[in-house]
Amino acid sequence: MARLFGTDGVRGLANEDMTAELAMSIGRAAAAVLTQGRRRRPLVVIGKDTRLSSDMLESALAAGLCSVGADVIIVGVMPTPAVAFLVRQYKADAGIMISASHNPYPYNGIKIFSGDGFKLPDDLENRIEALVLDEPETIKLVKNENLGTMSYRKTAVNDYVTHLVTTVPTHLDGMRIAVDCANGSASATAKQLFEELGAEVDFLACEPDGVNINEGVGSTHLEVLQKYVVEHGLEAGVAFDGDADRCLCVDEKGKVVDGDFIMAICALDMKERGKLRKDTVVGTIMTNMGFQKFCEENDIRFEATKVGDRYVLEEMEIEGYRFGGEQSGHVIFRDFATTGDGQLTAIQLLSHMRRCGKKLSELASVMTRYPQEMVNIKVSPEGKLAFYNNEAVHDIVQQQKELLGDEGRVVVRVSGTEPLIRVMVEGKDGKAIKAVAAEIAKVVKAELV
Repeated sequence: MARLFGTDGVRGLANEDMTAELAMSIGRAAAAVLTQGRRRRPLVVIGKDTRLSSDMLESALAAGLCSVGADVIIVGVMPTPAVAFLVRQYKADAGIMISASHNPYPYNGIKIFSGDGFKLPDDLENRIEALVLDEPETIKLVKNENLGTMSYRKTAVNDYVTHLVTTVPTHLDGMRIAVDCANGSASATAKQLFEELGAEVDFLACEPDGVNINEGVGSTHLEVLQKYVVEHGLEAGVAFDGDADRCLCVDEKGKVVDGDFIMAICALDMKERGKLRKDTVVGTIMTNMGFQKFCEENDIRFEATKVGDRYVLEEMEIEGYRFGGEQSGHVIFRDFATTGDGQLTAIQLLSHMRRCGKKLSELASVMTRYPQEMVNIKVSPEGKLAFYNNEAVHDIVQQQKELLGDEGRVVVRVSGTEPLIRVMVEGKDGKAIKAVAAEIAKVVKAELV
Protein backbone atom coordinates (compact mmCIF):
# COMPACT_ATOMS: atom_id res chain seq x y z
CA MET A 1 0.00 0.00 0.00
CA ALA A 2 1.23 3.50 -0.86
CA ARG A 3 2.91 5.34 2.03
CA LEU A 4 3.30 8.77 0.45
CA PHE A 5 1.18 8.94 -2.68
CA GLY A 6 -2.61 8.95 -2.60
CA THR A 7 -4.91 9.04 -5.63
CA ASP A 8 -3.74 12.57 -6.39
CA GLY A 9 -0.11 12.86 -5.35
CA VAL A 10 1.39 13.49 -1.90
CA ARG A 11 -0.65 15.62 0.47
CA GLY A 12 -0.66 16.73 4.11
CA LEU A 13 -0.47 19.64 6.55
CA ALA A 14 2.22 22.06 5.43
CA ASN A 15 5.34 22.05 7.63
CA GLU A 16 3.93 19.15 9.64
CA ASP A 17 3.37 16.28 7.19
CA MET A 18 4.38 18.12 4.03
CA THR A 19 7.74 19.56 5.12
CA ALA A 20 10.49 21.31 3.19
CA GLU A 21 12.74 18.32 3.90
CA LEU A 22 10.20 15.92 2.39
CA ALA A 23 9.75 18.15 -0.65
CA MET A 24 13.51 18.26 -1.21
CA SER A 25 13.71 14.47 -0.95
CA ILE A 26 10.81 14.01 -3.38
CA GLY A 27 12.50 16.34 -5.85
CA ARG A 28 15.72 14.35 -5.70
CA ALA A 29 13.95 10.99 -5.98
CA ALA A 30 11.66 12.09 -8.79
CA ALA A 31 14.60 13.33 -10.86
CA ALA A 32 16.45 10.07 -10.28
CA VAL A 33 13.50 7.88 -11.29
CA LEU A 34 12.16 9.89 -14.21
CA THR A 35 15.52 10.42 -15.89
CA GLN A 36 17.01 6.98 -15.34
CA GLY A 37 18.98 5.87 -18.39
CA ARG A 38 19.02 9.32 -20.00
CA ARG A 39 22.32 11.05 -20.67
CA ARG A 40 21.30 14.70 -20.99
CA ARG A 41 20.63 16.96 -18.04
CA PRO A 42 17.04 16.52 -16.85
CA LEU A 43 14.65 19.48 -17.11
CA VAL A 44 11.72 19.88 -14.70
CA VAL A 45 8.85 22.43 -14.68
CA ILE A 46 7.52 23.56 -11.27
CA GLY A 47 4.19 25.33 -10.76
CA LYS A 48 2.25 26.17 -7.59
CA ASP A 49 -1.07 27.39 -6.25
CA THR A 50 -1.58 30.41 -4.00
CA ARG A 51 -1.14 28.85 -0.54
CA LEU A 52 1.23 30.53 1.89
CA SER A 53 3.32 27.36 2.07
CA SER A 54 3.73 26.98 -1.70
CA ASP A 55 6.76 29.30 -1.84
CA MET A 56 8.55 27.24 0.80
CA LEU A 57 7.86 23.95 -0.96
CA GLU A 58 8.79 25.42 -4.36
CA SER A 59 12.21 26.43 -3.03
CA ALA A 60 12.77 23.05 -1.40
CA LEU A 61 11.76 21.11 -4.50
CA ALA A 62 13.96 23.24 -6.72
CA ALA A 63 16.92 22.80 -4.35
CA GLY A 64 16.45 19.03 -4.32
CA LEU A 65 16.26 18.86 -8.09
CA CYS A 66 19.31 21.07 -8.63
CA SER A 67 21.32 19.03 -6.12
CA VAL A 68 21.05 15.96 -8.36
CA GLY A 69 21.85 17.87 -11.53
CA ALA A 70 18.37 18.73 -12.84
CA ASP A 71 17.60 22.11 -14.37
CA VAL A 72 14.39 23.75 -13.18
CA ILE A 73 11.91 26.04 -14.92
CA ILE A 74 9.79 27.99 -12.43
CA VAL A 75 6.42 29.05 -13.88
CA GLY A 76 4.95 30.49 -10.66
CA VAL A 77 1.24 30.41 -9.76
CA MET A 78 -0.38 28.21 -12.36
CA PRO A 79 -3.26 25.68 -12.65
CA THR A 80 -2.33 22.02 -12.36
CA PRO A 81 -3.40 21.28 -15.98
CA ALA A 82 -1.22 24.19 -17.14
CA VAL A 83 1.83 22.43 -15.68
CA ALA A 84 0.83 19.23 -17.51
CA PHE A 85 0.60 21.22 -20.76
CA LEU A 86 3.80 23.22 -20.25
CA VAL A 87 5.85 20.08 -19.61
CA ARG A 88 5.17 19.07 -23.19
CA GLN A 89 5.39 22.63 -24.51
CA TYR A 90 8.85 23.13 -23.02
CA LYS A 91 10.02 19.58 -23.83
CA ALA A 92 10.78 18.92 -20.15
CA ASP A 93 11.34 15.52 -18.54
CA ALA A 94 8.83 16.09 -15.74
CA GLY A 95 6.46 18.61 -14.21
CA ILE A 96 5.69 19.15 -10.52
CA MET A 97 2.63 20.98 -9.19
CA ILE A 98 2.53 22.22 -5.60
CA SER A 99 -1.10 22.20 -4.46
CA ALA A 100 -3.64 20.54 -2.19
CA SER A 101 -6.42 21.16 -4.69
CA HIS A 102 -9.77 21.84 -2.95
CA ASN A 103 -8.41 21.42 0.60
CA PRO A 104 -8.10 24.37 3.05
CA TYR A 105 -4.94 26.48 2.97
CA PRO A 106 -3.05 24.74 5.87
CA TYR A 107 -2.72 21.68 3.61
CA ASN A 108 -0.41 21.39 0.65
CA GLY A 109 0.77 18.68 -1.69
CA ILE A 110 2.88 17.62 -4.64
CA LYS A 111 1.64 16.20 -7.93
CA ILE A 112 4.14 14.88 -10.46
CA PHE A 113 3.73 14.61 -14.23
CA SER A 114 5.95 12.69 -16.60
CA GLY A 115 7.40 14.26 -19.73
CA ASP A 116 4.29 13.42 -21.75
CA GLY A 117 2.05 15.39 -19.37
CA PHE A 118 0.38 12.42 -17.68
CA LYS A 119 0.18 11.80 -13.94
CA LEU A 120 2.65 9.14 -12.87
CA PRO A 121 1.55 5.49 -12.91
CA ASP A 122 1.59 3.56 -9.64
CA ASP A 123 4.87 1.76 -10.34
CA LEU A 124 6.83 5.01 -10.77
CA GLU A 125 5.25 6.51 -7.65
CA ASN A 126 6.25 3.37 -5.74
CA ARG A 127 9.86 3.71 -6.93
CA ILE A 128 9.96 7.35 -5.84
CA GLU A 129 8.49 6.37 -2.46
CA ALA A 130 11.13 3.68 -2.01
CA LEU A 131 13.94 6.15 -2.66
CA VAL A 132 12.49 8.75 -0.30
CA LEU A 133 11.58 6.43 2.57
CA ASP A 134 13.94 3.46 2.30
CA GLU A 135 17.00 4.26 0.18
CA PRO A 136 17.71 8.02 0.24
CA GLU A 137 21.42 7.33 0.53
CA THR A 138 21.43 5.76 -2.94
CA ILE A 139 20.56 9.07 -4.63
CA LYS A 140 23.73 10.52 -6.08
CA LEU A 141 24.36 14.22 -5.40
CA VAL A 142 26.40 16.12 -7.98
CA LYS A 143 29.12 18.75 -7.64
CA ASN A 144 30.71 21.68 -9.40
CA GLU A 145 29.53 22.29 -12.97
CA ASN A 146 27.07 19.39 -12.76
CA LEU A 147 24.76 21.24 -10.36
CA GLY A 148 21.37 22.16 -11.80
CA THR A 149 20.18 25.70 -12.49
CA MET A 150 16.88 27.58 -12.08
CA SER A 151 15.18 29.84 -14.60
CA TYR A 152 11.85 31.71 -14.61
CA ARG A 153 9.48 31.50 -17.58
CA LYS A 154 7.54 34.78 -17.70
CA THR A 155 5.57 33.70 -20.79
CA ALA A 156 4.01 30.67 -19.08
CA VAL A 157 0.55 32.19 -18.51
CA ASN A 158 0.34 33.43 -22.07
CA ASP A 159 1.59 30.10 -23.46
CA TYR A 160 -1.13 28.21 -21.59
CA VAL A 161 -3.97 30.66 -22.29
CA THR A 162 -3.10 30.76 -26.00
CA HIS A 163 -3.48 26.98 -26.10
CA LEU A 164 -6.88 27.07 -24.38
CA VAL A 165 -8.22 29.72 -26.76
CA THR A 166 -7.39 27.52 -29.76
CA THR A 167 -9.63 24.70 -28.46
CA VAL A 168 -13.01 26.41 -28.91
CA PRO A 169 -14.70 26.75 -32.31
CA THR A 170 -16.90 29.62 -31.12
CA HIS A 171 -15.78 32.50 -28.90
CA LEU A 172 -17.88 33.87 -26.05
CA ASP A 173 -18.53 37.38 -27.40
CA GLY A 174 -21.32 39.10 -25.49
CA MET A 175 -21.92 36.34 -22.94
CA ARG A 176 -22.49 37.67 -19.41
CA ILE A 177 -21.12 35.30 -16.82
CA ALA A 178 -19.53 35.13 -13.36
CA VAL A 179 -16.27 33.28 -12.70
CA ASP A 180 -15.26 32.14 -9.19
CA CYS A 181 -11.50 31.55 -9.05
CA ALA A 182 -11.50 30.17 -5.48
CA ASN A 183 -8.66 32.61 -4.68
CA GLY A 184 -6.47 29.95 -6.24
CA SER A 185 -4.50 29.18 -9.36
CA ALA A 186 -7.17 30.40 -11.79
CA SER A 187 -6.60 33.89 -10.41
CA ALA A 188 -3.42 33.97 -12.52
CA THR A 189 -5.00 32.90 -15.82
CA ALA A 190 -8.79 33.31 -15.94
CA LYS A 191 -8.93 37.07 -16.57
CA GLN A 192 -6.70 36.84 -19.65
CA LEU A 193 -8.52 33.74 -20.92
CA PHE A 194 -12.06 35.07 -20.72
CA GLU A 195 -11.01 38.51 -21.94
CA GLU A 196 -9.45 36.99 -25.07
CA LEU A 197 -12.63 34.99 -25.68
CA GLY A 198 -14.79 38.13 -25.52
CA ALA A 199 -17.01 37.31 -22.53
CA GLU A 200 -18.33 39.97 -20.16
CA VAL A 201 -17.18 38.59 -16.81
CA ASP A 202 -17.69 39.41 -13.16
CA PHE A 203 -14.81 37.79 -11.26
CA LEU A 204 -15.35 36.49 -7.74
CA ALA A 205 -12.70 35.23 -5.27
CA CYS A 206 -9.89 36.38 -7.52
CA GLU A 207 -7.72 38.10 -4.90
CA PRO A 208 -5.55 35.44 -3.21
CA ASP A 209 -3.68 36.39 -0.05
CA GLY A 210 -2.09 33.06 0.84
CA VAL A 211 -4.74 31.94 3.31
CA ASN A 212 -8.10 32.51 1.57
CA ILE A 213 -7.82 29.78 -1.07
CA ASN A 214 -11.08 27.71 -1.13
CA GLU A 215 -12.34 29.63 1.93
CA GLY A 216 -16.12 29.61 1.46
CA VAL A 217 -15.67 29.96 -2.30
CA GLY A 218 -14.87 27.89 -5.38
CA SER A 219 -16.30 24.62 -6.61
CA THR A 220 -16.81 23.23 -3.10
CA HIS A 221 -18.78 26.30 -1.91
CA LEU A 222 -21.16 27.39 -4.66
CA GLU A 223 -23.66 29.34 -2.58
CA VAL A 224 -22.13 32.78 -3.22
CA LEU A 225 -21.90 32.14 -6.96
CA GLN A 226 -25.49 30.86 -7.13
CA LYS A 227 -26.80 33.98 -5.44
CA TYR A 228 -24.64 36.31 -7.53
CA VAL A 229 -25.71 34.86 -10.89
CA VAL A 230 -29.41 35.21 -10.08
CA GLU A 231 -29.18 38.69 -8.53
CA HIS A 232 -27.23 40.07 -11.52
CA GLY A 233 -29.25 38.31 -14.23
CA LEU A 234 -26.24 36.49 -15.69
CA GLU A 235 -26.33 33.63 -18.19
CA ALA A 236 -24.18 31.31 -16.10
CA GLY A 237 -21.52 31.03 -13.43
CA VAL A 238 -18.43 28.83 -13.36
CA ALA A 239 -16.37 27.90 -10.30
CA PHE A 240 -12.93 26.35 -10.04
CA ASP A 241 -11.13 24.69 -7.15
CA GLY A 242 -7.79 25.77 -5.71
CA ASP A 243 -5.62 24.40 -8.52
CA ALA A 244 -8.27 24.83 -11.25
CA ASP A 245 -8.33 21.23 -12.44
CA ARG A 246 -12.06 20.97 -11.76
CA CYS A 247 -15.05 23.08 -12.72
CA LEU A 248 -18.66 23.20 -11.58
CA CYS A 249 -21.29 25.52 -13.03
CA VAL A 250 -24.45 27.38 -12.08
CA ASP A 251 -27.27 28.00 -14.57
CA GLU A 252 -29.17 31.27 -15.00
CA LYS A 253 -31.66 30.17 -12.31
CA GLY A 254 -28.92 29.52 -9.76
CA LYS A 255 -29.15 25.74 -10.04
CA VAL A 256 -25.93 23.72 -9.77
CA VAL A 257 -24.71 22.00 -12.93
CA ASP A 258 -22.21 19.43 -11.65
CA GLY A 259 -19.68 17.29 -13.52
CA ASP A 260 -22.25 14.68 -14.53
CA PHE A 261 -24.48 17.32 -16.14
CA ILE A 262 -21.49 18.95 -17.83
CA MET A 263 -20.44 15.58 -19.26
CA ALA A 264 -23.97 14.87 -20.48
CA ILE A 265 -24.23 18.25 -22.25
CA CYS A 266 -20.79 18.02 -23.83
CA ALA A 267 -21.05 14.33 -24.73
CA LEU A 268 -24.28 14.93 -26.65
CA ASP A 269 -22.74 17.89 -28.45
CA MET A 270 -19.59 15.93 -29.28
CA LYS A 271 -21.62 12.98 -30.56
CA GLU A 272 -23.67 15.22 -32.83
CA ARG A 273 -20.46 16.74 -34.23
CA GLY A 274 -18.77 13.36 -34.67
CA LYS A 275 -16.19 14.14 -31.99
CA LEU A 276 -17.14 11.47 -29.40
CA ARG A 277 -14.74 8.61 -30.14
CA LYS A 278 -16.49 5.23 -30.11
CA ASP A 279 -19.60 7.06 -28.79
CA THR A 280 -18.27 6.38 -25.29
CA VAL A 281 -17.91 8.38 -22.07
CA VAL A 282 -15.77 7.18 -19.16
CA GLY A 283 -16.97 7.98 -15.63
CA THR A 284 -16.55 6.43 -12.18
CA ILE A 285 -18.52 4.33 -9.73
CA MET A 286 -19.70 7.65 -8.24
CA THR A 287 -21.26 8.86 -11.51
CA ASN A 288 -24.96 9.49 -10.97
CA MET A 289 -27.45 6.83 -12.11
CA GLY A 290 -29.21 9.59 -14.01
CA PHE A 291 -26.15 9.98 -16.24
CA GLN A 292 -26.16 6.28 -17.01
CA LYS A 293 -29.85 6.55 -17.93
CA PHE A 294 -29.01 9.54 -20.16
CA CYS A 295 -26.40 7.43 -21.95
CA GLU A 296 -28.89 4.63 -22.57
CA GLU A 297 -31.43 7.06 -24.02
CA ASN A 298 -28.88 8.62 -26.40
CA ASP A 299 -27.02 5.51 -27.61
CA ILE A 300 -23.88 6.47 -25.73
CA ARG A 301 -21.78 3.81 -24.07
CA PHE A 302 -20.78 4.38 -20.43
CA GLU A 303 -17.68 2.90 -18.81
CA ALA A 304 -17.10 3.18 -15.03
CA THR A 305 -13.76 3.15 -13.18
CA LYS A 306 -12.54 3.60 -9.62
CA VAL A 307 -12.86 7.12 -8.21
CA GLY A 308 -10.07 9.43 -9.37
CA ASP A 309 -9.48 11.20 -12.65
CA ARG A 310 -6.22 9.27 -13.07
CA TYR A 311 -8.24 6.04 -13.36
CA VAL A 312 -10.67 7.64 -15.79
CA LEU A 313 -7.73 8.71 -17.92
CA GLU A 314 -6.08 5.29 -17.74
CA GLU A 315 -9.24 3.66 -19.11
CA MET A 316 -9.47 6.30 -21.85
CA GLU A 317 -5.87 5.67 -22.90
CA ILE A 318 -6.21 1.88 -22.90
CA GLU A 319 -9.37 1.87 -25.02
CA GLY A 320 -8.79 4.99 -27.13
CA TYR A 321 -11.70 6.99 -25.70
CA ARG A 322 -11.47 10.79 -25.79
CA PHE A 323 -13.93 12.05 -23.18
CA GLY A 324 -14.60 11.32 -19.53
CA GLY A 325 -14.68 12.72 -16.03
CA GLU A 326 -16.15 12.85 -12.57
CA GLN A 327 -19.17 14.32 -10.83
CA SER A 328 -16.76 16.53 -8.85
CA GLY A 329 -15.92 18.47 -12.02
CA HIS A 330 -12.73 16.78 -13.18
CA VAL A 331 -13.56 16.54 -16.89
CA ILE A 332 -11.03 15.29 -19.44
CA PHE A 333 -11.17 16.46 -23.04
CA ARG A 334 -8.43 14.17 -24.29
CA ASP A 335 -8.22 15.91 -27.69
CA PHE A 336 -6.83 18.96 -25.87
CA ALA A 337 -5.40 17.85 -22.51
CA THR A 338 -3.80 14.98 -20.62
CA THR A 339 -5.62 15.69 -17.36
CA GLY A 340 -8.78 17.29 -16.00
CA ASP A 341 -8.80 21.04 -16.71
CA GLY A 342 -11.39 23.32 -15.12
CA GLN A 343 -10.92 26.29 -17.43
CA LEU A 344 -10.89 24.08 -20.54
CA THR A 345 -14.12 22.49 -19.33
CA ALA A 346 -15.73 25.88 -18.71
CA ILE A 347 -14.94 27.30 -22.13
CA GLN A 348 -16.00 24.13 -23.94
CA LEU A 349 -19.41 24.26 -22.22
CA LEU A 350 -19.84 28.02 -22.67
CA SER A 351 -18.77 27.86 -26.31
CA HIS A 352 -21.45 25.22 -26.90
CA MET A 353 -24.03 27.50 -25.23
CA ARG A 354 -22.97 30.38 -27.46
CA ARG A 355 -23.03 28.21 -30.59
CA CYS A 356 -26.48 26.68 -30.05
CA GLY A 357 -28.10 29.76 -28.46
CA LYS A 358 -29.69 27.79 -25.61
CA LYS A 359 -29.78 28.56 -21.92
CA LEU A 360 -27.73 26.36 -19.61
CA SER A 361 -30.85 25.17 -17.78
CA GLU A 362 -32.30 23.94 -21.08
CA LEU A 363 -29.08 22.14 -22.00
CA ALA A 364 -28.93 20.51 -18.55
CA SER A 365 -32.48 19.14 -18.96
CA VAL A 366 -31.09 16.30 -21.11
CA MET A 367 -30.35 14.48 -17.86
CA THR A 368 -32.39 13.86 -14.71
CA ARG A 369 -30.33 13.52 -11.57
CA TYR A 370 -31.23 10.71 -9.18
CA PRO A 371 -31.31 11.73 -5.49
CA GLN A 372 -27.94 11.12 -3.87
CA GLU A 373 -26.93 11.19 -0.20
CA MET A 374 -23.27 11.61 0.73
CA VAL A 375 -21.90 11.23 4.27
CA ASN A 376 -18.22 11.87 5.02
CA ILE A 377 -16.88 10.30 8.22
CA LYS A 378 -13.53 11.48 9.58
CA VAL A 379 -11.28 8.60 10.62
CA SER A 380 -7.65 8.07 11.59
CA PRO A 381 -5.10 6.48 9.21
CA GLU A 382 -5.59 3.27 11.20
CA GLY A 383 -9.34 3.51 10.67
CA LYS A 384 -8.84 3.86 6.92
CA LEU A 385 -6.75 0.66 6.89
CA ALA A 386 -9.18 -1.22 9.15
CA PHE A 387 -12.07 -0.43 6.79
CA TYR A 388 -11.00 -3.08 4.29
CA ASN A 389 -11.30 -6.01 6.74
CA ASN A 390 -14.07 -4.87 9.06
CA GLU A 391 -16.88 -7.44 8.95
CA ALA A 392 -19.50 -5.28 10.64
CA VAL A 393 -19.09 -2.54 8.04
CA HIS A 394 -19.10 -5.08 5.21
CA ASP A 395 -22.27 -6.71 6.57
CA ILE A 396 -24.25 -3.46 6.96
CA VAL A 397 -23.28 -2.38 3.45
CA GLN A 398 -24.46 -5.69 1.98
CA GLN A 399 -27.66 -5.58 4.02
CA GLN A 400 -28.54 -2.08 2.83
CA LYS A 401 -27.70 -2.90 -0.79
CA GLU A 402 -30.17 -5.77 -0.66
CA LEU A 403 -32.74 -3.47 0.92
CA LEU A 404 -32.50 -1.00 -2.00
CA GLY A 405 -32.39 -3.71 -4.67
CA ASP A 406 -32.68 -2.37 -8.21
CA GLU A 407 -34.05 0.95 -6.95
CA GLY A 408 -30.66 2.29 -5.88
CA ARG A 409 -27.03 1.62 -5.13
CA VAL A 410 -24.47 2.01 -2.34
CA VAL A 411 -20.79 2.96 -2.60
CA VAL A 412 -18.63 3.07 0.55
CA ARG A 413 -14.97 3.88 0.03
CA VAL A 414 -11.84 5.30 1.57
CA SER A 415 -10.89 8.79 0.37
CA GLY A 416 -7.59 8.82 -1.48
CA THR A 417 -6.79 12.42 -0.49
CA GLU A 418 -8.39 13.05 2.93
CA PRO A 419 -8.79 11.16 6.27
CA LEU A 420 -12.35 10.17 5.41
CA ILE A 421 -14.63 7.22 4.76
CA ARG A 422 -17.19 8.30 2.17
CA VAL A 423 -20.68 6.79 2.16
CA MET A 424 -22.71 7.44 -1.00
CA VAL A 425 -26.26 6.15 -1.46
CA GLU A 426 -28.31 6.82 -4.56
CA GLY A 427 -31.81 5.90 -5.71
CA LYS A 428 -35.25 7.02 -6.78
CA ASP A 429 -36.62 7.52 -3.24
CA GLY A 430 -34.86 10.41 -1.49
CA LYS A 431 -36.18 9.52 1.97
CA ALA A 432 -35.12 5.88 1.63
CA ILE A 433 -31.56 6.67 0.60
CA LYS A 434 -31.10 9.08 3.52
CA ALA A 435 -32.16 6.32 5.92
CA VAL A 436 -29.76 3.84 4.29
CA ALA A 437 -26.84 6.29 4.41
CA ALA A 438 -27.53 7.02 8.08
CA GLU A 439 -27.56 3.31 9.00
CA ILE A 440 -24.25 2.67 7.26
CA ALA A 441 -22.62 5.80 8.69
CA LYS A 442 -23.66 4.79 12.21
CA VAL A 443 -21.84 1.45 11.91
CA VAL A 444 -18.77 3.02 10.29
CA LYS A 445 -18.49 5.52 13.16
CA ALA A 446 -18.93 2.80 15.78
CA GLU A 447 -16.32 0.52 14.22
CA LEU A 448 -13.68 2.81 12.74
CA VAL A 449 -13.70 6.20 14.47
